[in-house]
Amino acid sequence: MHNGPLSLVQPILVTELVFVLVLRRVWIHQDVAAAAWVSVLVVCLALAVFLVAAEPSGGNPAPETKQWLSAGLVFGAAIAVLTVLGRAGPPMRRAAVFAAAAALCWALEATFLKAATDTLAAFGVGGMLIRWPVYALIAAGVAGTLLEQAALHVGPLSVSQPILVVINPFASIVLSVWLFGERFSNSPADITVAVVSFAVMAAGIIMLTRTAPQDLTPSPTVYHES
Repeated sequence: MHNGPLSLVQPILVTELVFVLVLRRVWIHQDVAAAAWVSVLVVCLALAVFLVAAEPSGGNPAPETKQWLSAGLVFGAAIAVLTVLGRAGPPMRRAAVFAAAAALCWALEATFLKAATDTLAAFGVGGMLIRWPVYALIAAGVAGTLLEQAALHVGPLSVSQPILVVINPFASIVLSVWLFGERFSNSPADITVAVVSFAVMAAGIIMLTRTAPQDLTPSPTVYHES
């Protein structure tokens, strides 16, 4: 976060699903369907195309107070509304709105992490501890964890996981422009390719969460072969 644009770092985090799938095959000895591996390929290729086409760069490392306040109020209000909506209703809807709220928290946490690392680099540990970003980081982390656990508790992983993984980088890109003034390619064609590739990546994530093994039980045939 300290060394690179938020809009570059956050989308790359979707590859956590790829590494998890590899670990489940190699470590837990699960039999992974071919469709899941195809989904992995789609996600990786779409992510690569997005980053190349969008060309995220630049940015102001120190947003103004009014920018922090406006972004915090808008995102905070959205998280609060989603949290209230998640308190009642069908399990799948509750899981979806809790996951969306958690994803917004994680996006905010990324901005606070970037700000905290900047204060650490500029003022040291002592200086960081007397400035607000590190405490906002902790608060966002706690809120995000509670909301994510609520999403996982009330509904299936196939509903909450794609929402968590897709909304987080999307919201982070919005915040990267809003707060840090990060820039993208000036070419309309490149931006169009970037938007389409992000949508394809999101579709690949949804397909991956639905085709990957739904629990952590080892596959007997794979286990005995090993």
